[in-house]
Amino acid sequence: MTFSVAPMGPGEISRIRILPDAGFGCLRTDRGALPLDVLDVRAHLSGLVARTVVLTEFVNVHEVALEATYVFPLPDRAAVIGMTMTADDRTVEAELQERAAARETYDKAVASGRRASIAEEERPDVFTMRVGNILPGERVTIRLSLVGPLPFEDGAATFRFPLVVAPRYIPGTPLAGPPAGDGQAQDTDAVPDASRITPPVLLPGFPNPLRLSIGVDIDPAGLTLGEVKSSLHAVTDHDGTLTIAPGERADRDFILRLPYEGGGETAIAVPDESGDQAGGVYQLVVLPPAGTAAARPKDVVLLLDRSGSMGGWKMVAARRAAARVVDTLTSDDRFAVLTFDHQVDHPADLGEGLVEASDRNRFRAVEHLAHATARGGTELLSPLTQGLGLLRASEDRDRVLVLVTDGQVGNEDQIVHDITPLIGTTRVHTIGIDRAVNAGFLGRLAALGAGRAELVESEDRLDEAMEHIHRRIGAPVVTGLRVTADGPTLLDDERTPARLPGLYPGVPLVVSGRYTGSATGGGLTVTGRTRDDREFTTTVALQERPEPAITAQWARARLRDLEDAYAAGDHTLEKRIVDTSLRYGVLCRFTAFVAVDSRVVNEGGSTRRVTQPVELPQGWEAPGNVAPAMIQMASASIAPPAPPAAPGAPSLMSFDGTAESQAGAGPAVGGRRTGAFSTFAAPRARTMLSKVAGSAGAPPSVDEMRVLAATEAQRLRDAAGLPVWERRELLDDLASRLDVLIGSATDEAFRPLIDLLARLRADTPVDERWEGALQTLTAFAGPATPPGPGAEPTPPAAGPGQVPTRKAFWKR
Repeated sequence: MTFSVAPMGPGEISRIRILPDAGFGCLRTDRGALPLDVLDVRAHLSGLVARTVVLTEFVNVHEVALEATYVFPLPDRAAVIGMTMTADDRTVEAELQERAAARETYDKAVASGRRASIAEEERPDVFTMRVGNILPGERVTIRLSLVGPLPFEDGAATFRFPLVVAPRYIPGTPLAGPPAGDGQAQDTDAVPDASRITPPVLLPGFPNPLRLSIGVDIDPAGLTLGEVKSSLHAVTDHDGTLTIAPGERADRDFILRLPYEGGGETAIAVPDESGDQAGGVYQLVVLPPAGTAAARPKDVVLLLDRSGSMGGWKMVAARRAAARVVDTLTSDDRFAVLTFDHQVDHPADLGEGLVEASDRNRFRAVEHLAHATARGGTELLSPLTQGLGLLRASEDRDRVLVLVTDGQVGNEDQIVHDITPLIGTTRVHTIGIDRAVNAGFLGRLAALGAGRAELVESEDRLDEAMEHIHRRIGAPVVTGLRVTADGPTLLDDERTPARLPGLYPGVPLVVSGRYTGSATGGGLTVTGRTRDDREFTTTVALQERPEPAITAQWARARLRDLEDAYAAGDHTLEKRIVDTSLRYGVLCRFTAFVAVDSRVVNEGGSTRRVTQPVELPQGWEAPGNVAPAMIQMASASIAPPAPPAAPGAPSLMSFDGTAESQAGAGPAVGGRRTGAFSTFAAPRARTMLSKVAGSAGAPPSVDEMRVLAATEAQRLRDAAGLPVWERRELLDDLASRLDVLIGSATDEAFRPLIDLLARLRADTPVDERWEGALQTLTAFAGPATPPGPGAEPTPPAAGPGQVPTRKAFWKR
C-alpha cells in the first residue's frame, strides 16, 4: 500500500504540544562514551491499535565488563507485554515477576557473573532498564514488545512515540541514605525516586550518539484513511513502510496523524484462552450522535487551596477534585493550575500562563497537584486576582475559573469587593470541601460568576459533586451513560473507566472490561440523555475475536486505575495489582521483566556501573553544567515556607487600590455573550455583595437575598432564547447556588426560595421550571429601589483592554 505523507501545518502542530519527559541517548564512562549504537522502532498500526517493537543495541568498547543503567520512554498508554535479551548469539526470554523478586533475581545473576537485564516502570511513560555483565567488545540487544491504543479525536488518530528526555524539577527536602538510583538529582521527601528518573544530559555538540531508525506500517482495517501527516520528522514511503530520514537525532517525539473517515461503532469480545468458566474481555466503541457540533474552546484556571486548614481527608479530596477538573479538558482548551496558601505556586514545567491542554501538559499538572500538602495560611485574594487576570485576554473562548477550597477566610468583604469588577464574562465554579464549610461565602462567589456551587462534606460525596462540575466544564452531548449486555454478564468492578464519562463532540467513547458467560450472539447497549433531554440509545452486536491486543490494553488501563487508587491511600490493593499484572503478562509499577542467561561470562561478577546521558530536547537552551543545575533546582525547593501571618496581621495585599489593580486584573465586560449566556451582575447586587460579612457559613440576610434574587431573575430573562439543554444547565446551576446560600435557612421569609429549590430539583419540563423560577425570583426581589443616601457607588465596568479601577477598601 502506498501512502501520501505531508508535514503538518502550523495550526495542526500547535495542537500537539511537545513537552518531552523521557528519551534515549548514550552510555558514558570515565573513559569516554559507550554508545547506544542502534535504536530501531518498528510499529504496525491496525485501525486504532498500535503494535510496536523497540530494539536497542549497545556496544562495549572498553576493556572491562559493564553494568549499564538507562532511562527510556514509551507511549504512556502502551502495555509492555514482552522482553528479550540477545548477546553472543543467545536469546533469553524475560520473565515477568513481582518487582522485589525480579530485582533479587537480577542482582544475584550479576553477582554470579551471568549476563542479565531488568526493565522497570517508574512513571506511566518512563522506564528504567539495567543490563549487567556486558563484556568488552560485546553487543547486547534488548527487544521490547508493546501494544497500545491510538487516541482518536476530531476525525483523526495520533501515533506518538517519545524519543527524548528533559531535565525535571525535583521539589522537596533531600533524604538521607543511599540514593534509589544512579541519576543526577537527590531523592527527596516529595520525589523519593528522583535519582531513578534524572539521567545526565548529553552535552551540546556531542556527535550523533546512535543510529536512529523508525518504520511504521499502516493497515486501515477497513476504515477510510486520508492523508497521513508527520509533525516533526521528514517521512518517506518505502514499499508501504513510512520511515524517517537517516541521521535524525533522538531529541523530539515522533508523531503521525492519521485521518480516518466514517469510523463505526464496534463491540469486540475476546474469550479467555484458558479457564474453567467462560468469560473474557470486551471493548466497546461508541460514537457521539450525528450532527453534534464541537464545544467552544475554553480557557480554564484551577485554584487549589493547600492551606493548613485543608489537612487530612480534605487535602486528599481536594487533590482528587482538582485532577478531575484537569481531566475534563481537551486539546482545544488552554488552562493554568495555581496551588496556594500564603504564597502561590505553579507547576514547574508549565510556567505561570495559560498552556494548551495536551496530554503531557495535563499529566504535568496532575503531578503538581499530587504533591500538594496542607501548610501555611489562606491568602485567597491573591490567587483569585491572578486567576482572573490570566483569563482577561481570552477572546472567542469560554472563560472558566474553578476554586477548590474550604473557604475558611475572614476577609470575605475584601475578596468580594476586589474581584467583582474583575469577573466580567468569566464563569466561576466553587467546590467547598469541609464538614463545616464557609458555604455562604462560596455561594456568593458562584453567584457573582453565574457558576455552580458544590459542597463536599465527605469523600463519598466527591464523585457526585465532580460529575456535576465535569458536565458544566466539558459540555458533553450525552450524559448519564449506562452499559448493559444481552447475553454475557458485565463485571462493573472490572470496567475501565470505572465511572463512565459523557459523550463529547468528535470523541468516541471507549469502554472495556471483563465479562462472564458466552458472548456468542450477544450485544451491548448504551443509554443516556442528550443535551435536549431526549433519550439516547445505541446497541452494538458483539463480535468474538481472538485479539490479545484488546486484552492487554484493558489490563494496562485497569492496572492504571488500581495504581491510582493505591496512590490515593488504599494499600490493600498491592496484591491485586501484582496478580492482575502477572495474570495478563503486562508490566506495571509493582512488577518487572527480568532476563537471565544461564552461562557465567564474567567470573567474580566485577563490573563498572555506567549511567546513560540523554539528548537535550530540541529547542532547549543548554545550561553550562546540566547536572549541577538540576541539583541546584532540587536544593532551591528545600527552603522552608514562610510562616503564616500572625492572627490579626494585615493582608499582604495593598488596601489602597493600587497593588491589586496592577496584579493582572482583568476587565469586567458586562453584557458580552460568552458560551451559554451573558454574565450580568446588577449594580445594586455588586454593592450589596461587597457589604456582606457575617460568620462563616451564615446565610445572607433577607434584604441581601432580595438583591441576589433580582440578579438571578435578570439572568434568566437574558438567557430566555437559549436552547433547552443550555437553560436546563442554567437552572441546575441556580439550584446549586440557592442550596448553598439558603438550603439550611430556617427563617420563614426564605420559604418562597426554599420551595423554588425543591421545584428546580423536580423532574418536570424545563419550560415549566424556567417560568416558575422567573416568577418566584421576581416576586421575592420586589420592586427595584435605587441605593439609599450614602450608599457606596458602584464601580464602573472597565472597557476591553482596560484595567478596572476601584476606590480604596476599608473594613466595615
